[in-house]
Amino acid sequence: MTTNSPARRDATVADLPLEFIDRSRRYLVREYPAKIERCLAALPPGTLWARSDTESNSVGNLLLHLEGNVRQWIVSSVGGVPDERHRAAEFAATGGTDAQSLFAALRGTLVDADAVLARLTPDDLATRRVIQDRDVSVFEAIYHVVEHFAMHTGQIILLTKLHAPGTIQFYDDAAGAAKPLY
Repeated sequence: MTTNSPARRDATVADLPLEFIDRSRRYLVREYPAKIERCLAALPPGTLWARSDTESNSVGNLLLHLEGNVRQWIVSSVGGVPDERHRAAEFAATGGTDAQSLFAALRGTLVDADAVLARLTPDDLATRRVIQDRDVSVFEAIYHVVEHFAMHTGQIILLTKLHAPGTIQFYDDAAGAAKPLY
């Protein structure tokens, strides 16, 4: 696809690996956490750990899960830090930690992940890692984490809208342009 955007006019195929890394960093460090933070501010008391049924996740579970996923896939597997994830515990938790503490832990992990991503070169994207018994390239690992984070951010937004209708807005749609408010 060709674009007439001045920012992209001079880009070449050789630029795409670094553009992919930069865009991934932006989603993981700025856009998705900003949306989650707005949701957490809007959640009514007592809803952080609320589940619609035993098979569903609460916002609290999703925050634990996002932190564990990013740490395992990026910080540990790509960055080389020992992996100490307890995935089942992320879904088994039913309370005990407040939203600010959960978000602070997630933010800390995202800072660590950003440092790993900032060090990557285009050649690093082709290197292989085994993560959760899957043989993946670093490119695939980053792609997985970004899409996974997006999906669960969407779930957090949906749960927030169910618990606190009309309290969150992410874009100003004036003049037909979706201008971010975060």
